[in-house]
Amino acid sequence: MLKKLFDRAFGRKPATSPANAPGTQASAKVDAVAINLQVIARDGHCISRKHISPNALRVLYKLRDAGFTAYLVGGAVRDLLLQGLPKDFDVATNAHPEQVKHLFRNCRLIGRRFRLAHVHYGAEIIEVATFRGIEDDGSGARELVDGRIVRDNVYGTIEEDAVRRDFTVNALYYAIDDYSVRDYVGGFQDVRDRVLRLIGEPTRRLREDPVRMLRTARFAAKLGFSIDPAIVSAISQLKDLLNAAPAARLFDECLKMFMAGYALASFRQLWQLRLFEVLFPETALALRADPADLVLLETALTSTDQRIADDKPVTPAFLFAALLWPAVKVMAARNQQRGAEDPWDDAIHSVVSEQTSRIALPKRFSLPMQEIWSLQSRFETRQKKRVGRLLAHPRFRAAFDFLALRAHADPTLQPTLAFWLSLASGEAAASASTLGDLPTAADGEALSPPKKRRRRRRKPRLDANQTAGAGDHDAG
Repeated sequence: MLKKLFDRAFGRKPATSPANAPGTQASAKVDAVAINLQVIARDGHCISRKHISPNALRVLYKLRDAGFTAYLVGGAVRDLLLQGLPKDFDVATNAHPEQVKHLFRNCRLIGRRFRLAHVHYGAEIIEVATFRGIEDDGSGARELVDGRIVRDNVYGTIEEDAVRRDFTVNALYYAIDDYSVRDYVGGFQDVRDRVLRLIGEPTRRLREDPVRMLRTARFAAKLGFSIDPAIVSAISQLKDLLNAAPAARLFDECLKMFMAGYALASFRQLWQLRLFEVLFPETALALRADPADLVLLETALTSTDQRIADDKPVTPAFLFAALLWPAVKVMAARNQQRGAEDPWDDAIHSVVSEQTSRIALPKRFSLPMQEIWSLQSRFETRQKKRVGRLLAHPRFRAAFDFLALRAHADPTLQPTLAFWLSLASGEAAASASTLGDLPTAADGEALSPPKKRRRRRRKPRLDANQTAGAGDHDAG
């Protein structure tokens, strides 16, 4: 009886339905979007269970055994069809979040905008989402502000769920029952054609969630896909809607674009779609005025991609320092013309304040970024004590790397870079008149701060009227 109620509530089709048979099609229309279900049988695609996370399979089978419908969905299916290795495995089901939590002791429910179930297996999290519905059921579970969906926990059928997804290539469902791929909106062919298309009318879908514009740039960069001209046209009209998007979401999207191994491609997509000027307006103006800054930025992005490819650590602080440096330079020059007492310091605080209001850059990244900038002027010094203090600074290595980045774009900084490199190569003896006996590194060693010596405390000198036992008067 309970199973029948679930079938009725979620619109589940009987197992004997022709639409469920591999290689068949079924047509319909949901929310003005044409639904043409294609079931691609196992011999028609390249997905194998051996490439799917065992934990994701465990979730799928457990949901099925409990009487629910469950599919592997979204980016994992898309990447497997492209013969890539997905980072995450997501599941779509007709089970409600509370029902998923009841089935899995290792489950946590998260999210207000979209209620999700996270099933934890050590460091791996399998995200389980309930099929999203189209029609508002009047319960207050869906909330729209100026056409933007700010909360949506209305549940529905798999057909409605497919229509509610953003891109056709993300609306593919892998079934564990017959190992088929279910395609409701033409995503299977779009994966083959390597093209990004939005499901439904692009202007409406971008108004629902303006962050989809950034997702367009990110997926095009990550997958090497072309973008449907209808999306490009809609973005050119609606790009300013990103100004109303939550600053925290914009920061998260920036991390996904710039810290996942395709930062340079993402930047070029953002620039071409004119979205970069919405996220980083002052930097965009500076880049158009000075091509050298573009060299600096693209070098930083290329280096970040290479470090990720080499499995080396990267930090958003350094990357955002490069992204915003052109804006700091322009602002400092402007302050200098106005006769500001500290043009660089004022510029740093002004740029950080403006940018954090647009993109919620956390202090754990913005503070090191500001230190990297502030230390740049100190590289011009040649005085012994100041050089020693700079070498001992905890942010010296990052600041030196940033100097090297600047010198790559600005040849006039090469002598300054060579001087500091000489400290690491043992050639600082040539500067002995300036540096005195400042310790230098041996050939081939990395630049590093000198070890701090502990200062010995001197005993106080006794004057003529004191004796060694003078302090005994206090003992009584």
